[in-house]
Amino acid sequence: MGRIHRLSNELINQIAAGEVVERPASVVKELAENAIDAGASTVRVMLSEGGLSAIAVIDDGSGMSREDAQLCLERHATSKLRDADGLFHILTKGFRGEAIPSIASVSRFSLITAEPGAAVATRITIEGGGPPLIEDAPAPGGTRIDVLDLFFNVPARRKFLKRESTELTHCEEAVTRLALAHPEVGFFLEHGGRLLISSPATPKRPRERIAALLGTEVEPHLLEIDERRLGVHVHGFIASPEFTLPTARALYTFVNRRYVRDRGVNSAVQRAFQDTLPPGRQPVCAIFIDLEPASVDVNVHPQKLEVRFSDPRSIQEALSAAVTRALKAAPWRQSPSQPVEDMHAHYAQAVDRFLARSQESGQGLAIDPQANSTRTVMDEPGRAAFGTSRPGLNEAPPLGYFSALRFMGELGRRFWVCEGQGGSLVVLDPRAVRERVALEALRSRFREGTLGAAAATLFSTTVTSSQAPAILSVRERLATYGVEVEDFGGETLAVKRVPPELEPTEIGTWLPGLATTPDDDAALRMLAHAVGSEPLRSVTNDEVKALLRQLDDADFSVPAQRSKVVVSDVPLLDLG
Repeated sequence: MGRIHRLSNELINQIAAGEVVERPASVVKELAENAIDAGASTVRVMLSEGGLSAIAVIDDGSGMSREDAQLCLERHATSKLRDADGLFHILTKGFRGEAIPSIASVSRFSLITAEPGAAVATRITIEGGGPPLIEDAPAPGGTRIDVLDLFFNVPARRKFLKRESTELTHCEEAVTRLALAHPEVGFFLEHGGRLLISSPATPKRPRERIAALLGTEVEPHLLEIDERRLGVHVHGFIASPEFTLPTARALYTFVNRRYVRDRGVNSAVQRAFQDTLPPGRQPVCAIFIDLEPASVDVNVHPQKLEVRFSDPRSIQEALSAAVTRALKAAPWRQSPSQPVEDMHAHYAQAVDRFLARSQESGQGLAIDPQANSTRTVMDEPGRAAFGTSRPGLNEAPPLGYFSALRFMGELGRRFWVCEGQGGSLVVLDPRAVRERVALEALRSRFREGTLGAAAATLFSTTVTSSQAPAILSVRERLATYGVEVEDFGGETLAVKRVPPELEPTEIGTWLPGLATTPDDDAALRMLAHAVGSEPLRSVTNDEVKALLRQLDDADFSVPAQRSKVVVSDVPLLDLG
């Protein structure tokens, strides 16, 4: 009897799973990519125990017929590749036809799918790569895939998985990468019933998608890049050197909207930043490289994270030019004779130097939310903060302190710079100013009972949330905050009214949290924080003066999520 024999299909699939499915995040990535390829406008991912016990990916894409649903469970069966020539013209996320059979071979797998208009859906269940059970199911519109007990039948693989929090972080990162690449698709990630990522589609506002995923604090620092060369288009956003991280985890690069980790691409970006970044810091960016599919080979890595360019040098040169041009055009790189956001350049440079020193030493002047006074913030006890050589500077601001400030201009759309009494220069955080003013107004109207009693306006919008039933169950309490919601069918809510301050905000980002907030004070702080988190815009002197006058009336004994209104208050002599 010969020693060579054919492996079973089940074993072949489990071997393939070792390349395609490393951890729960791999499952999330592969299934969400399939949803995008199917034309989904919304992708919802639900996890339990970091994806170790359960993963569900639901989309509203084109779905599959019963024949296609059965065929997709066979290895190398795909709708995205027809012949060898197609390997050099790939624009879809997947093309090998390995993901679904590999996942089904190492889990308890369930698929429900139907084409648009189908009267009945197809449900297929498989346990550990065994024979499929095929049956009818209610038509969901789109596709739902459930993956339970990943690696239950391959214990040697399961023991290499990390703890729940680590696996969850990897799943969040997988969704973040896809959401950055596809702002036209809404992405929602839940873990144990808690919404971690809620990012509705923003096809015309990519900055909002970046801010939603990487943090609202990055939005004021984003610079747009755009470089076109023969056959190559580099575009996207980079954060200014003011906003950096100690690692390269937020250096996102995409080739034809596929996230890649290419050493040459990352090095080109880092070299363009090298003259502006402090040692040990890494840039934050979301950069997209569009080129002819024939100019890049995406079939060089099982998880398609690496690519091979036919002309890597031209790609790196285009990248470097795009980033360098954006950095040179930024306000902090302008010559001293040019104004910076209507503020004299020597003031801007002085403030920039001071803030750098202040942040390095952990010092500055902040308003204490627990007392109606200011205090010096110091990391080292007994070490004086900047400006304490001027008597009285660190005492509580007297009545009318804020309205007496003279607005001088903006610094990089990040700070308001004002001249204070006694020859001091005051730097304010405009987000904290707006939040504090909004909190005071909301609290006042809530105490008077007018916040929830305001007349209905013409404002109306819709919000999609998996927590729609929970939100509807507390709509009477929401109404006391001036938020009126109605059932719009399924997971969609009609929002009929919100306080005027909240109308410009992304309602879907704060409404689910508001519904679960335990008390009135926390709810009002959340609403005020949403006002302060709106993208910053240029302001007029009159607008700033009005806000500063209102700030004088604020009660700073009431805590806000952003307590630090005054970033720094120093004598002008300290700015050199």
